[in-house]
Amino acid sequence: MTQTHFNQLKIAFMGTPDFSVPILDALLKAGHEIVCVYSQPPRSAGRGQELKKTAVHRRAEELNLNVLTPQNFAQISDQIIFKNFSLDCAIVAAYGLILPESILEAPRLGCINVHASLLPRWRGAAPIQRAILAGDSISGVTIMRMDKGLDTGPILNKETIPIHTNTTGESLHDELSVIGSRLIVETLAKLKNKEIVSVDQAEIGVTYANKLERSEGCINWEKSAIEIERLIRAFTPWPGSWFNFGSERIKIHSAEISLKAGKPGTILDNNLTVACGSQSLRLKRVQRSGKGTMDTSDFLKGFKLPTGTNLLNGKI
Repeated sequence: MTQTHFNQLKIAFMGTPDFSVPILDALLKAGHEIVCVYSQPPRSAGRGQELKKTAVHRRAEELNLNVLTPQNFAQISDQIIFKNFSLDCAIVAAYGLILPESILEAPRLGCINVHASLLPRWRGAAPIQRAILAGDSISGVTIMRMDKGLDTGPILNKETIPIHTNTTGESLHDELSVIGSRLIVETLAKLKNKEIVSVDQAEIGVTYANKLERSEGCINWEKSAIEIERLIRAFTPWPGSWFNFGSERIKIHSAEISLKAGKPGTILDNNLTVACGSQSLRLKRVQRSGKGTMDTSDFLKGFKLPTGTNLLNGKI
């Protein structure tokens, strides 16, 4: 293999969403050679169903990097192309495709994953949102050497951060992306100098973060106020949380727990406090379909939901 600069590794970067972009930038800033970038193929989006490139794809093109977008790695030709890059390693960050063993074993140092949870907790597709939904007090980033299992490989490095009562899916996403960017650069430097000993994941404490479904954002007022408030924060900005009233879908952007109580789904006062299975939620910022986000007081000027209305019944 061709000798590289002392601080430089030949890397394939494999990522898809916004989360991955700062990590790609950090690797370049650290002086590594990004030989190629893999991202999921462009997909139809919007009303016009035009093909839209992923966030990583767009950023890679801005950087004049070679971009490949295989549907998967089932084709032997795609596996051969990857192997022929003669990589030191592949960095994988929210790529979204399963890698076969031939890909995992091709780079000299293997495939290394930047995962947005403290493994073995929250293996899988949506660790950020599932951690908030579950009421976890901490989250973090794990740098892991990938194997054929789902996020089961040995741990190279990790960093922990707290989840606060105002943490949203969006804010945690952004924090973990920044941490992952720094941590992967630190890890590669130590790995190159043989200063890291990998540690197998614990066999206890394993949980799975299933892919988010849009339907999960529909509020069930019979759940506790604590559960619903977590859901609102976890699903900001996507898939969002909402309730239906008549023909309207009302999206909830923020809410706070109240000690008031009543029949689930009942509006308890003029501040749009809604009774839940236990306690209640005061809705602070909401949004009607096709309208902008607004404070509850402004919302109620144009949409009447008087005290005593039950949202489960869908009528006043």
